[in-house]
Amino acid sequence: MTIRVDDDLADFVDRAAAAGEGSRADVINRALRREIRRRAAEQDARIYAAEVDPDLESDEYAAWASRNAGQAWSELD
Repeated sequence: MTIRVDDDLADFVDRAAAAGEGSRADVINRALRREIRRRAAEQDARIYAAEVDPDLESDEYAAWASRNAGQAWSELD
């Protein structure tokens, strides 16, 4: 894949690679993975904010966990 980035971003990547943080591709891959994790965390926060946090010992929690298990597991893939 060939991409074009702004000069300031290219300079950042070049400086990071020159500082021993890996190749240019390594620096970019880490940045993209961080962005993916950040977006997943935002999604998790939206889910948690939309749901009432039930008492973990209650029947309501068991029902909540059952309803939401599929979504939680799919996000781990």
